[in-house]
Amino acid sequence: MIRHIVMFKLTAFATPSGKQAKMQEIKTRLEALKDKITQLHKIEVNFNVNPSEPWDIILTTEVQSLKELDAYASHPAHLEVATNVIAPVKAERACIDYEF
Repeated sequence: MIRHIVMFKLTAFATPSGKQAKMQEIKTRLEALKDKITQLHKIEVNFNVNPSEPWDIILTTEVQSLKELDAYASHPAHLEVATNVIAPVKAERACIDYEF
């Protein structure tokens, strides 16, 4: 199995409530991919609660193999969320994939 972990730092927002609303939209849209992408065994999105750390969102997914990770990454439903929901507000991204 492969665990795929991605952290996102978002751009500045005009208000904290605007940022929170966008973070919730990202969470909802990403977690909805579980029903659309058969390669996903698990998908979970959480928010950072530690204000001294720069990352806002963590995405954790599990797939069977790197081949399945590629299928997930290139799936049209994933690309739509990545391109239209996350990219416009993404300041930074960090990722790690490991076997377990």
